[in-house]
Amino acid sequence: MLTGSCLCGAVAYTLGAPLASATHCHCSQCRKAHGAAFATYASVPKTALRFTRGAERVRTFNSSPGVARTFCDQCGATLQWMEVDSDSTCIALGTLDSPLGPIPQTHIFVDSKADWFAIRDGLPQDPNG
Repeated sequence: MLTGSCLCGAVAYTLGAPLASATHCHCSQCRKAHGAAFATYASVPKTALRFTRGAERVRTFNSSPGVARTFCDQCGATLQWMEVDSDSTCIALGTLDSPLGPIPQTHIFVDSKADWFAIRDGLPQDPNG
């Protein structure tokens, strides 16, 4: 079972499902939400995510129609990205406290990437998601 938490530790969670792969999203919304060249997420069923501490501190921002992003209201750490009507949610992998080990990874929305960042890791790239 994987565990994770926000920057200040007010919010903690467990994942009751394995993470099969990760995406490094270069879209402008993910870059702004993370303050970085890209955001790294992995998808799990919504039923696999259980908040073990601080669920009352989790806030939601609807970043576009049908899309929600969650964050800790104390430290602002990004926790999830999800399509509201989907059965899955995407966990911000930077919030994991447990070791994950190697998993397949892909860069997505690379046509939207920051012009100052060069992708040189050899991972697959999807121009539009």
